[in-house]
Amino acid sequence: MGQMSPVVIAVDGGGSKTDVVAIDLDGAVVEHARGPGTNPQVRGWAVAGPILDDVRRRVVGALGGREVLTTHVYLAGLDLPDELTAARVALAHWDADGGAPAVLDNDLFALLRAGTLSPDAVAVVCGTGINAIGVRADGATSRFPAIGDISGDWGGGAHIGNRALWHAARADDGRGPATALVDAVPAALGLRTVREVTEAIHFGRLDPGVVNRLCPVLFDVAAAGDRVALSVVERQAEEIVLLATVSLRRLGLLADPVPIVLGGGVLAARHPVLEDRLVAGIHALAPRAVPTWVTAPPVLGAGLAALESVGATAAALDHYRLAVDARTFASTATVAGLR
Repeated sequence: MGQMSPVVIAVDGGGSKTDVVAIDLDGAVVEHARGPGTNPQVRGWAVAGPILDDVRRRVVGALGGREVLTTHVYLAGLDLPDELTAARVALAHWDADGGAPAVLDNDLFALLRAGTLSPDAVAVVCGTGINAIGVRADGATSRFPAIGDISGDWGGGAHIGNRALWHAARADDGRGPATALVDAVPAALGLRTVREVTEAIHFGRLDPGVVNRLCPVLFDVAAAGDRVALSVVERQAEEIVLLATVSLRRLGLLADPVPIVLGGGVLAARHPVLEDRLVAGIHALAPRAVPTWVTAPPVLGAGLAALESVGATAAALDHYRLAVDARTFASTATVAGLR
């Protein structure tokens, strides 16, 4: 295509990062920009909105006047009707320079598209946080509020990291069983003792968000056979199984050969101690379900959906998939075992 060929724009905003890509109709990535996380449940629109504006502006500003045919936006934290309404209001001003989002929804839909084309499917994300959706061919969906403790949620990389420190602290002072986390947690943060970690966070010498770095530490300790760390992994596997199978049950698909798309940094890392337990758990309740891992970044699904909406060819979709694989979309959060 010529220099001024039209593009589509895809946006994925998670808990730890935001990707915006412009893609031409041949599937080539024309522009890409990244910013911090833009989950509006966590950051609020006063923070998330300007970040989205900035990252998108960097992409649109580099297009040299190319026409934007459509914009698809998928954000973590869009779980309730009121949240979707607030998002549409917050991003309506994009119409002035390339178009307000034609599609605006939860980032689980991007994960789902990255993993399957099946009209009956479930997606579970376990990254910084945890959530699930289910879809059925007739348009029915299953969703969860995914607001944290107050909506009954458990797990995700941030929560697992917190549990690593919690168990280490209790083992260190005698309130809990012995665990190798007592040594592994401070070592991962460059300190000598669990007490030093606790005091450094309390007095602001370490950002509380540092516990996110402890998620892969817990998995490493669990893989070595530590019973306390394994108990956290088992609990996480149980929650993933529940989210998947409850979604299937709600949609009447529990007995069907339905893909269960699994993504987000914790799941994409494919830790055997987690994977083996959740596969066994899923098949115990939904024997015909097909666990399907997505290790590609979520912006893959966002871009595929945007391209399909304007009639892009199968070859263009394949080109975009290869382009995403070839580029450095992996974030430090993904490397750390989060989303």
